[in-house]
Amino acid sequence: MMAQRSKPPFRADHVGSLLRTAPLKDARAKFAAGKLAAAQLAEVEDREIENIVRKQEEVGLKLATDGEFRRSWWQFDFYKGLGGVEMYSTGKGIVFAGVETKAESVRVVGKVDFVGHPHIDHFRFLKSKAKVTPKMTIPAPSTLHFRQGRQSISKDIYPDLDAYFDDVAIAYRKAIRAFYDAGCRYLQLDDTAWSMLCDPKEREQSRTRGDNPDALPAKYMEMTNKALEGKPADMTVAMHSCRGNFRSTFIASGGYEFVAEKLLGGVNLDAYFLEYDTDRAGGFEPLRFFPKGSKQLVLGLVTSKSGVLEKKDDIKRRIDEATKYVALDQLCLSPQCGFASTEEGNVLAEEEQWAKLRMIVELADEVWGR
Repeated sequence: MMAQRSKPPFRADHVGSLLRTAPLKDARAKFAAGKLAAAQLAEVEDREIENIVRKQEEVGLKLATDGEFRRSWWQFDFYKGLGGVEMYSTGKGIVFAGVETKAESVRVVGKVDFVGHPHIDHFRFLKSKAKVTPKMTIPAPSTLHFRQGRQSISKDIYPDLDAYFDDVAIAYRKAIRAFYDAGCRYLQLDDTAWSMLCDPKEREQSRTRGDNPDALPAKYMEMTNKALEGKPADMTVAMHSCRGNFRSTFIASGGYEFVAEKLLGGVNLDAYFLEYDTDRAGGFEPLRFFPKGSKQLVLGLVTSKSGVLEKKDDIKRRIDEATKYVALDQLCLSPQCGFASTEEGNVLAEEEQWAKLRMIVELADEVWGR
Protein backbone atom coordinates (compact mmCIF):
# COMPACT_ATOMS: atom_id res chain seq x y z
CA MET A 1 0.00 0.00 0.00
CA MET A 2 1.13 3.55 -0.72
CA ALA A 3 1.06 6.16 2.00
CA GLN A 4 -1.57 8.87 2.37
CA ARG A 5 -0.27 12.38 1.79
CA SER A 6 0.33 14.86 4.61
CA LYS A 7 0.47 17.83 2.22
CA PRO A 8 -1.74 18.87 -0.70
CA PRO A 9 -3.05 17.67 -2.98
CA PHE A 10 -4.49 14.88 -0.86
CA ARG A 11 -5.32 11.35 -2.02
CA ALA A 12 -8.99 12.30 -1.58
CA ASP A 13 -9.44 15.85 -2.82
CA HIS A 14 -12.08 17.99 -4.48
CA VAL A 15 -12.09 20.83 -6.96
CA GLY A 16 -13.67 23.52 -4.80
CA SER A 17 -17.23 24.69 -5.44
CA LEU A 18 -20.14 23.15 -3.56
CA LEU A 19 -23.90 23.32 -4.05
CA ARG A 20 -25.27 26.49 -2.48
CA THR A 21 -27.44 25.77 0.56
CA ALA A 22 -31.09 26.83 0.79
CA PRO A 23 -30.44 29.60 3.40
CA LEU A 24 -27.65 31.01 1.22
CA LYS A 25 -29.78 30.98 -1.95
CA ASP A 26 -32.60 32.68 -0.08
CA ALA A 27 -30.30 35.38 1.31
CA ARG A 28 -28.70 36.07 -2.07
CA ALA A 29 -32.14 36.37 -3.72
CA LYS A 30 -33.29 38.82 -1.05
CA PHE A 31 -30.07 40.82 -1.40
CA ALA A 32 -30.51 41.01 -5.18
CA ALA A 33 -34.09 42.24 -4.65
CA GLY A 34 -32.91 44.94 -2.24
CA LYS A 35 -34.58 43.26 0.75
CA LEU A 36 -31.38 42.37 2.61
CA ALA A 37 -28.39 44.55 3.51
CA ALA A 38 -24.85 43.58 2.51
CA ALA A 39 -23.88 43.07 6.15
CA GLN A 40 -26.83 40.70 6.67
CA LEU A 41 -25.89 38.71 3.55
CA ALA A 42 -22.31 38.44 4.83
CA GLU A 43 -23.60 37.03 8.14
CA VAL A 44 -25.52 34.30 6.29
CA GLU A 45 -22.48 33.56 4.10
CA ASP A 46 -20.25 33.30 7.18
CA ARG A 47 -22.62 30.88 8.92
CA GLU A 48 -23.19 28.69 5.86
CA ILE A 49 -19.46 28.54 5.05
CA GLU A 50 -18.72 27.49 8.62
CA ASN A 51 -21.33 24.73 8.26
CA ILE A 52 -19.90 23.35 5.00
CA VAL A 53 -16.35 23.48 6.34
CA ARG A 54 -17.52 21.23 9.21
CA LYS A 55 -19.27 18.96 6.71
CA GLN A 56 -16.10 18.54 4.61
CA GLU A 57 -14.22 17.59 7.77
CA GLU A 58 -16.98 15.16 8.79
CA VAL A 59 -16.83 13.22 5.49
CA GLY A 60 -13.10 12.71 6.08
CA LEU A 61 -11.49 15.24 3.74
CA LYS A 62 -8.12 16.69 4.73
CA LEU A 63 -8.91 19.97 3.00
CA ALA A 64 -11.79 22.40 3.06
CA THR A 65 -12.87 25.19 0.71
CA ASP A 66 -15.52 27.84 1.30
CA GLY A 67 -17.52 26.21 -1.49
CA GLU A 68 -17.19 29.52 -3.40
CA PHE A 69 -20.28 30.53 -1.39
CA ARG A 70 -19.55 34.27 -1.72
CA ARG A 71 -19.39 34.08 -5.52
CA SER A 72 -21.88 34.12 -8.36
CA TRP A 73 -19.35 32.86 -10.94
CA TRP A 74 -16.25 30.72 -10.39
CA GLN A 75 -14.18 33.20 -12.45
CA PHE A 76 -15.73 36.62 -12.94
CA ASP A 77 -15.95 37.47 -9.22
CA PHE A 78 -12.15 37.25 -9.08
CA TYR A 79 -11.41 38.92 -12.41
CA LYS A 80 -13.58 41.97 -11.75
CA GLY A 81 -11.48 42.63 -8.63
CA LEU A 82 -8.31 43.03 -10.68
CA GLY A 83 -7.14 46.47 -11.74
CA GLY A 84 -7.99 47.24 -15.36
CA VAL A 85 -10.80 44.64 -15.62
CA GLU A 86 -14.51 45.48 -15.60
CA MET A 87 -17.68 43.39 -15.61
CA TYR A 88 -20.33 44.26 -18.18
CA SER A 89 -23.62 42.99 -19.58
CA THR A 90 -23.24 41.07 -22.83
CA GLY A 91 -26.93 41.03 -23.71
CA LYS A 92 -26.78 37.26 -24.23
CA GLY A 93 -25.36 34.48 -22.09
CA ILE A 94 -23.21 31.55 -23.13
CA VAL A 95 -25.32 28.55 -24.20
CA PHE A 96 -24.23 25.21 -22.71
CA ALA A 97 -26.11 22.33 -24.35
CA GLY A 98 -29.21 24.47 -24.64
CA VAL A 99 -28.93 26.06 -21.17
CA GLU A 100 -28.04 29.77 -21.11
CA THR A 101 -25.90 31.47 -18.46
CA LYS A 102 -26.37 35.00 -17.15
CA ALA A 103 -25.51 37.62 -19.77
CA GLU A 104 -22.30 38.80 -18.09
CA SER A 105 -18.62 38.83 -18.94
CA VAL A 106 -15.44 40.80 -18.30
CA ARG A 107 -13.26 43.01 -20.50
CA VAL A 108 -9.89 44.69 -20.10
CA VAL A 109 -10.21 48.49 -20.10
CA GLY A 110 -6.97 49.45 -18.32
CA LYS A 111 -3.57 48.11 -17.32
CA VAL A 112 -4.14 44.74 -15.59
CA ASP A 113 -2.84 44.72 -12.01
CA PHE A 114 -3.41 43.17 -8.59
CA VAL A 115 -3.93 45.84 -5.94
CA GLY A 116 -5.56 43.92 -3.10
CA HIS A 117 -8.71 41.84 -3.45
CA PRO A 118 -11.80 40.80 -1.41
CA HIS A 119 -10.84 37.13 -1.98
CA ILE A 120 -7.88 37.60 0.39
CA ASP A 121 -10.31 38.29 3.25
CA HIS A 122 -12.50 35.42 2.06
CA PHE A 123 -9.50 33.13 2.47
CA ARG A 124 -8.68 34.52 5.92
CA PHE A 125 -12.21 33.70 7.08
CA LEU A 126 -11.95 30.15 5.70
CA LYS A 127 -8.59 29.65 7.41
CA SER A 128 -10.02 30.83 10.73
CA LYS A 129 -12.77 28.17 10.58
CA ALA A 130 -10.97 25.12 9.14
CA LYS A 131 -9.25 22.48 11.27
CA VAL A 132 -7.99 20.84 8.05
CA THR A 133 -5.96 22.49 5.25
CA PRO A 134 -7.83 25.52 3.86
CA LYS A 135 -7.81 25.48 0.05
CA MET A 136 -8.36 28.61 -2.04
CA THR A 137 -9.53 28.52 -5.65
CA ILE A 138 -9.15 31.33 -8.18
CA PRO A 139 -9.47 31.32 -11.99
CA ALA A 140 -6.26 30.78 -13.97
CA PRO A 141 -4.51 33.61 -15.84
CA SER A 142 -5.05 31.92 -19.23
CA THR A 143 -8.83 31.89 -18.75
CA LEU A 144 -8.93 35.69 -18.47
CA HIS A 145 -7.80 35.66 -22.10
CA PHE A 146 -9.16 32.60 -23.91
CA ARG A 147 -12.95 32.81 -24.07
CA GLN A 148 -13.02 36.62 -24.11
CA GLY A 149 -10.12 36.85 -26.58
CA ARG A 150 -8.38 39.74 -28.31
CA GLN A 151 -11.75 41.42 -28.96
CA SER A 152 -12.24 42.00 -25.21
CA ILE A 153 -8.86 43.66 -24.61
CA SER A 154 -8.53 47.40 -25.20
CA LYS A 155 -6.29 48.05 -28.20
CA ASP A 156 -5.55 51.52 -26.82
CA ILE A 157 -4.14 50.03 -23.61
CA TYR A 158 -2.64 46.91 -25.22
CA PRO A 159 -1.86 47.39 -28.91
CA ASP A 160 0.62 44.53 -28.38
CA LEU A 161 -0.73 41.44 -26.61
CA ASP A 162 2.71 40.46 -25.29
CA ALA A 163 2.49 43.41 -22.88
CA TYR A 164 -0.96 42.20 -21.80
CA PHE A 165 0.30 38.66 -21.10
CA ASP A 166 3.23 40.11 -19.10
CA ASP A 167 0.95 42.31 -17.00
CA VAL A 168 -1.46 39.43 -16.27
CA ALA A 169 1.48 37.26 -15.19
CA ILE A 170 2.81 39.96 -12.86
CA ALA A 171 -0.67 40.58 -11.41
CA TYR A 172 -0.96 36.86 -10.65
CA ARG A 173 2.50 36.79 -9.12
CA LYS A 174 1.33 39.54 -6.72
CA ALA A 175 -1.89 37.61 -6.04
CA ILE A 176 -0.02 34.40 -5.21
CA ARG A 177 2.20 36.32 -2.77
CA ALA A 178 -0.82 38.04 -1.19
CA PHE A 179 -2.57 34.72 -0.58
CA TYR A 180 0.65 33.27 0.81
CA ASP A 181 1.06 36.21 3.18
CA ALA A 182 -2.53 35.64 4.34
CA GLY A 183 -1.55 32.07 5.29
CA CYS A 184 -2.59 30.19 2.15
CA ARG A 185 -0.48 27.11 1.43
CA TYR A 186 -2.88 25.44 -1.04
CA LEU A 187 -3.97 27.50 -4.04
CA GLN A 188 -5.74 26.19 -7.13
CA LEU A 189 -5.91 27.92 -10.52
CA ASP A 190 -9.17 26.93 -12.26
CA ASP A 191 -8.76 26.81 -16.01
CA THR A 192 -10.91 26.23 -19.08
CA ALA A 193 -8.46 27.52 -21.71
CA TRP A 194 -6.09 24.56 -21.95
CA SER A 195 -8.72 21.83 -22.28
CA MET A 196 -10.96 23.87 -24.58
CA LEU A 197 -7.99 24.28 -26.94
CA CYS A 198 -8.25 20.49 -27.38
CA ASP A 199 -11.61 20.91 -29.13
CA PRO A 200 -11.36 21.84 -32.86
CA LYS A 201 -14.64 23.78 -32.60
CA GLU A 202 -13.24 25.89 -29.75
CA ARG A 203 -10.04 26.55 -31.71
CA GLU A 204 -12.17 27.83 -34.57
CA GLN A 205 -14.08 30.08 -32.16
CA SER A 206 -10.74 31.38 -30.88
CA ARG A 207 -9.79 32.41 -34.43
CA THR A 208 -13.07 34.33 -34.81
CA ARG A 209 -12.18 36.24 -31.61
CA GLY A 210 -8.96 37.41 -33.24
CA ASP A 211 -6.48 34.93 -31.76
CA ASN A 212 -4.18 32.20 -33.07
CA PRO A 213 -5.06 29.06 -31.07
CA ASP A 214 -2.02 27.15 -32.36
CA ALA A 215 0.27 29.67 -30.62
CA LEU A 216 -1.69 29.86 -27.35
CA PRO A 217 -0.33 26.78 -25.50
CA ALA A 218 3.22 28.19 -25.66
CA LYS A 219 1.96 31.66 -24.68
CA TYR A 220 -0.09 30.32 -21.75
CA MET A 221 2.86 28.20 -20.57
CA GLU A 222 5.15 31.23 -20.59
CA MET A 223 2.58 33.45 -18.83
CA THR A 224 1.78 30.87 -16.13
CA ASN A 225 5.45 30.17 -15.44
CA LYS A 226 6.10 33.91 -15.12
CA ALA A 227 3.21 34.13 -12.63
CA LEU A 228 4.72 31.24 -10.62
CA GLU A 229 8.21 32.78 -10.40
CA GLY A 230 9.24 33.22 -6.79
CA LYS A 231 6.44 30.99 -5.47
CA PRO A 232 7.40 29.91 -1.92
CA ALA A 233 8.50 26.28 -1.73
CA ASP A 234 6.00 25.44 1.02
CA MET A 235 3.01 26.54 -1.07
CA THR A 236 1.23 24.07 -3.38
CA VAL A 237 -0.18 25.63 -6.54
CA ALA A 238 -2.39 23.30 -8.57
CA MET A 239 -4.35 23.78 -11.79
CA HIS A 240 -7.77 22.33 -12.49
CA SER A 241 -8.57 21.80 -16.17
CA CYS A 242 -12.22 21.95 -17.23
CA ARG A 243 -14.29 21.66 -20.42
CA GLY A 244 -17.22 23.66 -19.06
CA ASN A 245 -19.50 23.05 -16.09
CA PHE A 246 -22.85 24.85 -15.83
CA ARG A 247 -26.09 23.23 -14.62
CA SER A 248 -24.55 19.80 -15.41
CA THR A 249 -23.79 20.76 -19.03
CA PHE A 250 -20.46 21.27 -20.83
CA ILE A 251 -18.93 23.16 -23.75
CA ALA A 252 -15.92 21.28 -25.13
CA SER A 253 -14.83 17.74 -25.98
CA GLY A 254 -11.47 16.24 -26.89
CA GLY A 255 -8.49 14.54 -25.25
CA TYR A 256 -5.48 16.43 -23.86
CA GLU A 257 -3.11 15.54 -26.71
CA PHE A 258 -3.10 19.02 -28.30
CA VAL A 259 -1.76 20.66 -25.11
CA ALA A 260 -0.28 17.79 -23.04
CA GLU A 261 3.41 18.30 -23.75
CA LYS A 262 3.37 21.99 -22.78
CA LEU A 263 0.73 21.79 -20.03
CA LEU A 264 2.05 18.70 -18.24
CA GLY A 265 5.71 18.87 -19.17
CA GLY A 266 6.31 22.61 -19.39
CA VAL A 267 4.25 24.45 -16.77
CA ASN A 268 5.88 24.71 -13.34
CA LEU A 269 2.85 23.69 -11.30
CA ASP A 270 2.92 21.33 -8.31
CA ALA A 271 -0.25 19.45 -9.23
CA TYR A 272 -2.94 19.02 -11.88
CA PHE A 273 -6.62 18.19 -11.57
CA LEU A 274 -7.67 16.60 -14.87
CA GLU A 275 -11.20 15.67 -15.95
CA TYR A 276 -11.56 11.99 -16.74
CA ASP A 277 -15.18 11.21 -15.90
CA THR A 278 -16.37 10.59 -19.49
CA ASP A 279 -15.05 9.74 -22.95
CA ARG A 280 -15.18 13.48 -23.73
CA ALA A 281 -11.80 13.79 -22.00
CA GLY A 282 -10.15 11.16 -24.19
CA GLY A 283 -7.81 8.44 -22.98
CA PHE A 284 -4.86 8.44 -20.59
CA GLU A 285 -2.24 8.40 -23.40
CA PRO A 286 -1.40 12.14 -23.09
CA LEU A 287 -0.25 11.41 -19.52
CA ARG A 288 2.98 10.07 -21.02
CA PHE A 289 4.15 13.70 -20.86
CA PHE A 290 3.59 13.84 -17.08
CA PRO A 291 7.02 14.17 -15.40
CA LYS A 292 8.21 11.47 -13.02
CA GLY A 293 9.01 12.71 -9.54
CA SER A 294 7.37 15.13 -7.16
CA LYS A 295 4.39 16.45 -9.14
CA GLN A 296 0.92 15.07 -8.37
CA LEU A 297 -1.90 14.25 -10.75
CA VAL A 298 -5.44 14.28 -9.36
CA LEU A 299 -7.71 12.09 -11.48
CA GLY A 300 -11.22 13.52 -11.87
CA LEU A 301 -12.92 10.13 -12.25
CA VAL A 302 -16.08 10.87 -10.25
CA THR A 303 -18.58 13.10 -12.05
CA SER A 304 -20.03 16.18 -10.37
CA LYS A 305 -22.66 16.52 -13.10
CA SER A 306 -24.92 13.71 -11.87
CA GLY A 307 -26.01 12.35 -8.51
CA VAL A 308 -25.62 8.74 -9.61
CA LEU A 309 -22.90 7.14 -7.48
CA GLU A 310 -20.17 5.41 -9.45
CA LYS A 311 -19.19 1.81 -8.71
CA LYS A 312 -16.00 1.66 -6.67
CA ASP A 313 -14.57 -1.17 -8.76
CA ASP A 314 -14.98 0.90 -11.92
CA ILE A 315 -13.02 3.79 -10.39
CA LYS A 316 -10.30 1.43 -9.14
CA ARG A 317 -9.96 -0.05 -12.60
CA ARG A 318 -9.55 3.42 -14.12
CA ILE A 319 -6.89 4.33 -11.55
CA ASP A 320 -5.10 1.12 -12.46
CA GLU A 321 -5.27 2.05 -16.17
CA ALA A 322 -3.73 5.46 -15.42
CA THR A 323 -0.75 3.81 -13.69
CA LYS A 324 0.43 2.67 -17.13
CA TYR A 325 1.58 6.29 -17.55
CA VAL A 326 1.87 7.76 -14.03
CA ALA A 327 3.10 6.02 -10.86
CA LEU A 328 0.39 5.29 -8.29
CA ASP A 329 2.30 7.36 -5.71
CA GLN A 330 1.87 10.44 -7.95
CA LEU A 331 -1.90 9.96 -8.28
CA CYS A 332 -4.83 11.24 -6.24
CA LEU A 333 -8.62 11.17 -6.73
CA SER A 334 -11.34 13.83 -6.96
CA PRO A 335 -14.57 14.74 -8.74
CA GLN A 336 -13.96 15.93 -12.32
CA CYS A 337 -15.12 19.47 -11.48
CA GLY A 338 -16.84 21.52 -8.81
CA PHE A 339 -20.47 20.88 -7.94
CA ALA A 340 -21.48 24.50 -8.56
CA SER A 341 -19.17 26.41 -10.89
CA THR A 342 -21.85 29.09 -10.83
CA GLU A 343 -24.27 29.78 -8.01
CA GLU A 344 -27.03 27.93 -9.91
CA GLY A 345 -25.25 24.63 -9.24
CA ASN A 346 -25.29 21.30 -11.02
CA VAL A 347 -28.39 19.08 -11.19
CA LEU A 348 -27.99 16.86 -8.14
CA ALA A 349 -28.98 16.94 -4.48
CA GLU A 350 -26.74 18.04 -1.60
CA GLU A 351 -26.95 14.53 -0.11
CA GLU A 352 -25.69 13.11 -3.43
CA GLN A 353 -22.81 15.59 -3.46
CA TRP A 354 -21.70 14.53 0.03
CA ALA A 355 -22.12 10.85 -0.84
CA LYS A 356 -19.69 11.32 -3.73
CA LEU A 357 -17.11 13.07 -1.56
CA ARG A 358 -17.50 10.40 1.15
CA MET A 359 -16.97 7.67 -1.45
CA ILE A 360 -13.80 9.40 -2.71
CA VAL A 361 -12.42 9.39 0.85
CA GLU A 362 -13.25 5.67 1.17
CA LEU A 363 -11.68 4.87 -2.19
CA ALA A 364 -8.51 6.77 -1.28
CA ASP A 365 -8.21 4.69 1.89
CA GLU A 366 -8.75 1.47 -0.07
CA VAL A 367 -6.31 2.31 -2.90
CA TRP A 368 -3.51 4.10 -1.02
CA GLY A 369 -4.04 2.90 2.57
CA ARG A 370 -5.21 4.87 5.58
